[in-house]
Amino acid sequence: MNLRVPYPPAHVPAASDADADGKPQSVGEYYFRALVRHLADVTGARHALVSRFLPPARVRTYAYASHGEIVENIEYDLAGTPCADVIGGGFCHHPSGLQLKFPKTAPGMEGYLGIPLKATDGTVLGHLCVFDEAALPAEPRRLFNFQIYAARAAAELGQLRPGQPIQASEDRFRDLFEEAPIGYIYTDLESRYVGANRTAMRILGITQADIDNSLNGIQMVADTPAMRKTLEEAAEAANSGVEHSAVWELRRKSDGQPVFVQLWTRPETNGKYIRSAFVDVTDRILLEQERTRLKAQNIYLQEEIKSVHNFEEIVGSNKGLLQILESVRRVAATDASVMIFGETGTGKELIARAIHSASPRADKPFIKINCASLPAGLVESELFGHERGAFSGAIQRRIGRFELANQGTIFLDEIGEVPLDVQVKLLRVLQEREFERIGGSQTIRTDVRVVAATNRDLPAAIGDGKFRSDLYYRLNVFPLTLPPLRARRDDIPLLAQFFVKKYASRIGRHIEAIDADTMLRLAQYSWPGNIRELENIIERALILASSPVLAIEPEVIGLTPETAAVRAPPDDAATGGTAKAAASASASTSEGVPVDLDSVLREHILRTLRATDWIVEGDKGAAKRLGMKPATLRHRMKKLGITRAVDQMH
Repeated sequence: MNLRVPYPPAHVPAASDADADGKPQSVGEYYFRALVRHLADVTGARHALVSRFLPPARVRTYAYASHGEIVENIEYDLAGTPCADVIGGGFCHHPSGLQLKFPKTAPGMEGYLGIPLKATDGTVLGHLCVFDEAALPAEPRRLFNFQIYAARAAAELGQLRPGQPIQASEDRFRDLFEEAPIGYIYTDLESRYVGANRTAMRILGITQADIDNSLNGIQMVADTPAMRKTLEEAAEAANSGVEHSAVWELRRKSDGQPVFVQLWTRPETNGKYIRSAFVDVTDRILLEQERTRLKAQNIYLQEEIKSVHNFEEIVGSNKGLLQILESVRRVAATDASVMIFGETGTGKELIARAIHSASPRADKPFIKINCASLPAGLVESELFGHERGAFSGAIQRRIGRFELANQGTIFLDEIGEVPLDVQVKLLRVLQEREFERIGGSQTIRTDVRVVAATNRDLPAAIGDGKFRSDLYYRLNVFPLTLPPLRARRDDIPLLAQFFVKKYASRIGRHIEAIDADTMLRLAQYSWPGNIRELENIIERALILASSPVLAIEPEVIGLTPETAAVRAPPDDAATGGTAKAAASASASTSEGVPVDLDSVLREHILRTLRATDWIVEGDKGAAKRLGMKPATLRHRMKKLGITRAVDQMH
């Protein structure tokens, strides 16, 4: 797509630039640049120049072409050069031997052809000449073309003759044009450059050679839906002869980097050229884009804060959980992708947050997306974003989660629910760290640490053709499998007390303890919903609570009266309960973690007794905290072999 903007670069005169006699038409000062380039071509010379005579014996070039390129103008003395003969006499041709005849000419020059440029009254205005390191023999076609161009150049100089004040004024305006802090460009109606000032060339990353060779325009406009619409509006404005203003997204020619300009375009009154003026607003646009990204990120984080997350700490001392936490500590320091397996409610998101919090990316965003909660058609838009107009309903640009998570961590929960077509794009992000928004052509680089989670059997899904094996192996670099709550029964008392403390103040309840029978029921239940189900039941019980001792009925937990019955073993009076204590000890694991119901109850009573300094009765006693009578507590202590002396021994 061409950049269609205003100001004329010197392009080589073509048939469309000729009048009825075949002579090149003048396009102002830029004509001289085109003239010398084209003159060198038609005469077969490597060098050509057109000059202005500066009496008494100097000339200054209007344009100077050397080896097909426009070079800087020069001023020199005529003495000792063949140009002196041209200015002083007339047509001058030296087919060869130029260096021997005029030692002051440039070294190595062999052939020369020059002609004076005169006004209608015979005044010499300047001269036109071509020269070459090779001989320039007298060929009729060469001499004829040379004389045609000389006549046209003389006419152009005649228009500039009115005097030095006009020339000085032109020079001043030329300096203002070149040094202006605003970029100026002229193009013709075919998007070919006619001219550009230094500021424009610097902003766009182009050179004078790019302008001189821009017969087919210069491909710089970014190919995006927004720019296609802007180009249509600019073309409509040009056809209507009105000024157009818009922000254009371009690609700098020198390095391909994006550059944004505020551009004003207006057709010239003669209808042949388009004039453009622009300022570089790249810094402003990038700042606005960053502000928009941060705003979207802030909105997302505020939504996350409003939702319920248990990310204050991970509660538990189970051996399996401690092994998981050690693995989290090891993998967090790396950028490896992590796949978290586990049943629903086991705390997969909590582990993902722990990985992020312990990583070098901790001060960057943690972005979460639940892939199962989105319609299949919106997953790609949520992950990668979309451009305005990319599809029906896309009324504005949307920044995707991968873009929000740049330099941070993205958590893809329920990764097994991602559609197959989106899995391909997700694989590309993992492999190449780049993507495009829907409806966009700009490649966006991203540096994101990916943590995924699932409760599905992904290998089985791969076998059924519902999940890509290459994506699975990319995500499953470091797998973590979280144990269900039924495998962490020793952590249930800790978790229950944690949730009571968390929700009691929010609901407005004062809870001093959890009923012992309730704790047994909690330890007895299988918890298909795992920690999330335990949390919900504790919150529900707190809402219904009317006593400082929290009691939860079996029906609330999901137990029947038969399965909830907790039968105490027969009293062993002969041993004073030591047999029961031994049984409880033998029911523990080799690590000393209780696994049966009596052991859970024993640990709960011991913990309460220690908290009350072994006071059984009274308002501050353990019996009240446990929601039982002191006599019942003493009976339980005896059956479970709980004594202060035994506790101190351990």
